[in-house]
Amino acid sequence: MVSRNKNRAALARSCGSLPIEQWPAADRAAWTVACRPAERLKPGGAACHMKPVTRNDLVRRYGAFLGHVKRSNGFESGAEAAVYVTSVRVEGYVEELKSRVSSVTVYGSIYKLRRMAQLLAPGRDFTWLTEVEKDLALVMQPRSKFDRLVWTEVLVEAGLSLMAEADAATHRSGLARARQFRDGLMVALLALCPVRLKNFAALEIGRTFTQVKGSWWLTLPARETKEGRADERPVLDILTRWIDRYLSLHRPVLARADSASTALWLSSTDGKALSYASVERAISTATLATIGIRVSPHLFRAAGGSTCAVHGGRYPHLASALLHHTHPAIAEEHYVCVGSLTASQAYAALIRTQAGRLGHSSASVRRLRPSRLL
Repeated sequence: MVSRNKNRAALARSCGSLPIEQWPAADRAAWTVACRPAERLKPGGAACHMKPVTRNDLVRRYGAFLGHVKRSNGFESGAEAAVYVTSVRVEGYVEELKSRVSSVTVYGSIYKLRRMAQLLAPGRDFTWLTEVEKDLALVMQPRSKFDRLVWTEVLVEAGLSLMAEADAATHRSGLARARQFRDGLMVALLALCPVRLKNFAALEIGRTFTQVKGSWWLTLPARETKEGRADERPVLDILTRWIDRYLSLHRPVLARADSASTALWLSSTDGKALSYASVERAISTATLATIGIRVSPHLFRAAGGSTCAVHGGRYPHLASALLHHTHPAIAEEHYVCVGSLTASQAYAALIRTQAGRLGHSSASVRRLRPSRLL
């Protein structure tokens, strides 16, 4: 198993996404047109309304496809935009993906390849690619979250422990302590305020992370949220002193000479704002080190939704409100992971209770004839 994982990792490194500078000229030009911003009385490109994180993801996915094309057949001079998105090349690309990524990632890659192709060549018909996408959706098998599901209170405790340990470790360097304190605060804050990673990683002091009458708030404007609605939520007071300590003591150590930066999360390497990927990696690594499970930032949302479902029964729409969804069904379908698990536990408890009332031990219950159990 270890050898197989190493082989897959090596293959993934060799199959990296092709940078946009290395794309065919027609693809680069078409993407520039698609991203052209709107002007007065003049509409923008087809991708101008997309948020930067969405555009970057589409570029990365399309670059991965072009990387496959380049390795397989190379590029032709003078080719039109998206000309390589053909059934034969997509079939080969799908086979390559299946050898190194999950079925969910295969589906997502083809879905975003289709979106990108439609942006680059809006006049072409990609209905056939939609059918491929649907076929992949039918066979994909999402990885179960149950082995990685952690209650919110456990995540908060892990973050608080990391911060307390960092303050107590006076034998370590100031930079190492600041890095650990930052990671602990990220874990605790995301557990209490499970916003999307793109918003969490981009928090800025004084703009999206503000202090109001002694309390800290996350204030995300509508243009920066997935739902297009402003998201303003207070941070529980249990974190106030930890946030104050991070800002006054540990963040300046991370900032070094770049004291003008307003980013909340700073790198311990160069003092600049942590990237999306770096925040994700820091949180996953911190949870693995403290609770023994690698909990990704996205799973913090599942933890929040599931915790609401179990402990917030009096508030039926608490999970959807916490996760800032427009409809409660979204939280129930994708983030609340306790339905069948809780039902099974409750059912088992009910059976044990009823067996006790009937005066049967577990041994005597096993000796009952089938007809007596129906």
